[in-house]
Amino acid sequence: MLTTLILSFSLAFILSFVSTPLVRKMAFKMGAVDVPDGKRRIHKKSTPLIGGLAIFYGTFISLLCFYRPIDETLRGILLGSIIIVAMGIVDDTVELKPKKKLLFQLLAAVVVALNGIKITYLSVPDFIIKGGILPLGWASIPVTVIWIVAVTNAVNLIDGLDGLAAGVSSIATFSLFFIAILLREPTVAIISAALAGACIGFLPFNFNPAKIFMGDTGAQFLGFMLSIICIQGLFKGYLIISFVAPFLILGLPIFDTLFAIVRRVWNGKPVMTADRGHLHHKLMDMGFSQKQAVAILYIISTLLGLTAVVMVDRGAQQAIWIVVSILIVAVFSIYITIHREKTEKQSGDVVFGSGKKGKNIQKTEIVTDENTDGKTEDNTEDNTKNSGTEKGEEKND
Repeated sequence: MLTTLILSFSLAFILSFVSTPLVRKMAFKMGAVDVPDGKRRIHKKSTPLIGGLAIFYGTFISLLCFYRPIDETLRGILLGSIIIVAMGIVDDTVELKPKKKLLFQLLAAVVVALNGIKITYLSVPDFIIKGGILPLGWASIPVTVIWIVAVTNAVNLIDGLDGLAAGVSSIATFSLFFIAILLREPTVAIISAALAGACIGFLPFNFNPAKIFMGDTGAQFLGFMLSIICIQGLFKGYLIISFVAPFLILGLPIFDTLFAIVRRVWNGKPVMTADRGHLHHKLMDMGFSQKQAVAILYIISTLLGLTAVVMVDRGAQQAIWIVVSILIVAVFSIYITIHREKTEKQSGDVVFGSGKKGKNIQKTEIVTDENTDGKTEDNTEDNTKNSGTEKGEEKND
């Protein structure tokens, strides 16, 4: 079994790594290129999309080679994935409207559910229902479809910085892989290994500065696959822990999506309208660079995934201690960041603030410039122009 898992991971990694440069060339020929708009988008130059096609290719071939038996579960996964990836390629090329994308997502989710991948019951506390099991009956298909569509869009929404969605998805997949090993779910472990290998193979081309973006092709495929792995590996468990674990592992994209929905409704904007209020945007607004923001979100995802693995293996009590530790570190980090931001802002007001003090500083510089034959004055003017340009760029970002 271990050999199969290693081979599944390795083949997906190699195929994804080798095919990504080819997909990059194809994206330019197809016109699937993301052009920066200077507003919501962070990148500065045109970058090819549909990189997720390489992730799909690596995962697809690896599953065909190592997933056994080839049954309706695999058929549902592959058919649903093809629908999602085809829709993603079209969207990355000509940009589909949100409602059309939703229809394709619903279709893919229904295909999966009809092939036996369903949430048939929910694990709940004993004080709600005796025995802790809530059978869904006819509602299993609607609940499954809602879960798949929700996670698909949640992962797509965090795809805003170089390497973010691919990295967070890799961390989530590894967490699901270890849980599958603990729960002795070999087929789920193989799916997780293949998806993780494909993500890791793509990441070298997606790290900042990215040579290629995964686009909707990749982000929606990753969300789609993660939702299915959770159904197969965790929602079938009878313990309440098995029900909580997926929400921990996917905590970052789920929280970001819920926050985005609340924010847009509160501001009176359509839920599907893109904005610049996601977690990664907030981190950059706080002064972090792209790489720093991505690293912070990687750490959060890792801690959430580790909590889920420990909870499944050792129980909720051990996991609670980890969660408490995470909260303490998070609160302390936020405090330090806010304090630093206030300090920098105050020091900036003193040096660059308007008013008489600012005018006196400028006047002193001009007098000094006259004593140095105007050389320093030219530099001061150039610096002022450069400063204005930089501020304009920051505002656009």
